[in-house]
Amino acid sequence: MKLSRPFRSDPGATSAFQALNLDMQQMPASRGAQPLNAVVIGGGTGAPMSIRTLLSLGASTSAVVAMADDGGSTGILREEADVTPPGDIRKCLVAFAKNPDDPLVKVFKYRFAVARDHALGNLVLAGLEDACGSFPEAIAVCERLLETQGHVYPSTLDHVELRARTRDGALLEGQAVACHSKTALERVALVSRGGEVRPYQPALAAIRNADLIVLGPGSLFTSIIPNLLVPGVVEAIRESRGSVLFVCSLADVQGETWGLTAREHFEALADHGMEGLVDFMLVHSPRPVRSQNPVEQSFRAAVYPGRFGQMVDAPAGPDDDQVRRVNFTYDDLQAIQSRGPMVLERDLADAERPTWHNPQALCRAFGDVMAMIEARRRR
Repeated sequence: MKLSRPFRSDPGATSAFQALNLDMQQMPASRGAQPLNAVVIGGGTGAPMSIRTLLSLGASTSAVVAMADDGGSTGILREEADVTPPGDIRKCLVAFAKNPDDPLVKVFKYRFAVARDHALGNLVLAGLEDACGSFPEAIAVCERLLETQGHVYPSTLDHVELRARTRDGALLEGQAVACHSKTALERVALVSRGGEVRPYQPALAAIRNADLIVLGPGSLFTSIIPNLLVPGVVEAIRESRGSVLFVCSLADVQGETWGLTAREHFEALADHGMEGLVDFMLVHSPRPVRSQNPVEQSFRAAVYPGRFGQMVDAPAGPDDDQVRRVNFTYDDLQAIQSRGPMVLERDLADAERPTWHNPQALCRAFGDVMAMIEARRRR
C-alpha cells in the first residue's frame, strides 16, 4: 500500500524569513566596510529566525546550538546509533543556506514517512559523522554542500541530557519530556555520561568575538538555557565585547513556560547565569504598556536623523483566544530595566499566525538594536 504523503517538508516559521531583503536605508551605520559580527545562541526552532534576520541586515553571523535534543528523528538516532544530536544543527544549517530554493537545501528538510519520519538532513549529518570521524567535520561538509553564509557550532560535543525541575517540584528527565511539562519549569541542568560537560572551543571563540550576541527566540529552558549550562559559555559572553539581546517568546506553545510572564522569562535567564549580562530585551507587546522610551528614541534620532519621526508601535492584530500570549505589564518593564536591560516593546506577531514572528517587524527591531550598538561605540 502506497503512502499518500511519503515525503513532506519539515514545517517551520522560518520559511517566511527567507523573503527578507537587505534594505540599505535601514541599515545601521557601519564601521567602514566591516560588518557587525553576530552570534545566535539557541536551538533549532527560533534560532533560524534570528539567523535569517541578521543575514538580511548584512551582519556576519554564526550560531551556537544546544545539544540536548532527544525527541523525534534526533531522539531515535541518539538512542539507536549513539550519534551527536543533528536536528537543531540541521535547521540552522538550512537557515544559513545561500539559496533557500536550491533543491539540495529543500530536500535537507524532507521527512520520510517510509523511514520512521526521519529528516534527510539528520541522516546525512549522522552518516557524515561516522564517515568523517567527527561531528564538526560532518557540519563542515554540510556547510560546503549548502553554501552556508555562516558557521554553525555545537555548544558541546559531549552526549548530554537535560534534567529539569518544575515549579511544583517534579523532576523530569530528557529535553522532549521537559518541554512538554504540564507545569512551568524552574531550573534545568545538563548531565553527561562522562561526568563532565566540556565546551566546544570554536563556539566559545565565536561568542568572544561577537559584537552582538542574540539569545533566542525559542524555547527558554530547552533551547536557549542549555547552551548557558555548558561550562565556559557564560564566561565567554562576559568576556566578549558584544552587547547581548534576549528575544522573549511571543506566546506559550509548550508546557515548559506555561503561564510565565516576560519578567519571569528574564528572571529564569538571570538565574541560569545571565544576571547583569543582558543589554537589550525584545518583548512582544501588541499595545505599548508605556510611553516612548526616551533613551531608545534618542539613539534612533542620533543614528537616523529625520528618517523615522516619532517611535510608535504598530496597531495590534486580531485577538486569538486560542493563543496564550506571554504577559507583559508596566511593572514587569520597571522590574526588568532596574536590573540592567533596555526593554524594547514591539508588536512582533504575525497577524495570521500569532505564535510566529512577523519577519519585517523582527528585522526592524534587530536593526534598531544594531543601530544603538553602533551609536554607543561612537560615543
